[in-house]
Formats: sequence, structure tokens, C-alpha cells
Amino acid sequence: MNRFIIEFGFGVDFHGQDVNHAAEKAVKDAISHGCLCGLEEIVGVNNPKDQIAVHVMVAVSRPEEIDANRIARLLPVGKVDIKMASGGMRVPGIYVPEFGDKDDSIEAAIACVEVEVMLASGDKRHR
Repeated sequence: MNRFIIEFGFGVDFHGQDVNHAAEKAVKDAISHGCLCGLEEIVGVNNPKDQIAVHVMVAVSRPEEIDANRIARLLPVGKVDIKMASGGMRVPGIYVPEFGDKDDSIEAAIACVEVEVMLASGDKRHR
């Protein structure tokens, strides 16, 4: 596999303290920065399910609460691998029970999305 693109994204859940919501926003932010249009034209990918791997690392304050399937559904192509890391940020915000808050904190997440491709047979490019 050869790395094709790597992007980073940032996401915040202002109310509700949901690390999954923050992580989803971070992944969506990361994938909105890149376009995989060169996969077919330049690299020769014709079977995305077999030729593409998508690796996601999400850093949040409570990584044990991340639902990997929920994050994977955001990525429409390739074999998806989700990893969680302790990180992100939790800062004081405002407590508004009507918004679903459990406390006054704001959850922030950072995501790294890396797309790797298997080059067409006979192609000798390596990274």
C-alpha cells in the first residue's frame, strides 16, 4: 500500500459532552479538505473496496467512549481502520440542561485521516 493523502480535522461538541459527536465533526472536517479524484485517473484504482485502505486516528478526552462503527460510517470507500487516542481537549463552557448538557464542559477532538492505495499491478512506485 502507498500513502495517497493525509488530512487533519478538528471537531467540537459545545453541548452534550459527546466525544463521538466531536469525533464525527473532526473526521468530517478532515475529509472535507481533500479530494480523491486522482485515484482512478492517476493511480489506476478501479476497485476501491480492494485497493483502498482508510486509517483514522481520533484523539478525544475519553477514547474508551468512541463508537468506531459510528465513525467508520462517515467513510464511504475502502477498508476502514479506526484507532482512538487519549487527547483532544475538554474546556469549561456553559451548562444549559435544555441542550442536553450533563455539565458545563465543551469536548474537542482532532482526527487524522490517511488514505492508502494499492497501485495497479506492474506499477513500481514506492514511497
